[in-house]
Amino acid sequence: MTDYSDLRAIYVNCTLKRSPEPSHTQLLIDRSVAVMAKQGVSVDQVRAVDVDTAFGVYPDMTEHGWATDDWPGVQSRVMAADILVLATPIWLGDKSSVCTRVVERLYGSSAILNERGQYAYYGRVGGCLVTGNEDGIKHVAMNVLYSLQHLGYTIPPQADAGWIGRQVPVRRTATTGPVSTTTSRTATRRS
Repeated sequence: MTDYSDLRAIYVNCTLKRSPEPSHTQLLIDRSVAVMAKQGVSVDQVRAVDVDTAFGVYPDMTEHGWATDDWPGVQSRVMAADILVLATPIWLGDKSSVCTRVVERLYGSSAILNERGQYAYYGRVGGCLVTGNEDGIKHVAMNVLYSLQHLGYTIPPQADAGWIGRQVPVRRTATTGPVSTTTSRTATRRS
């Protein structure tokens, strides 16, 4: 078996729910963390909504007028990791606003160069986890993974996973094809 004990991963949970409120996103993170831990990967986690993170695209927003900004502490944890996994719920068909802020703050450090003159995230791997109660996992994953590769992360094949909860019952008819009871109820109310 390959030894991965020299690798470090960080999961950034972009749920809108503050700790200790339960989060479906955290449940999916827990499953993924278990896989990493079984392989010997050291894992760190942060729930972004619990961190006082200023808006902006600079490494430390206190240098740009903000009274407080705890993002630099999170950024140092990100830089200590070989693997970054952003985990987000789907809201209105897209990643959460918390995830957008995290991507913006990651962007703030993307121009920093390492000791070899390479961009800060060079040689690191990115991935994402997506949860929600509506369709859109692939759309959200596409957006998050594109953002990470734009910042300099390497995105391996199948670097996303998602869970959208219990599916509503679907009945099939010869004339209409698959029809969910929820879709039928919503269409009726909107008519």
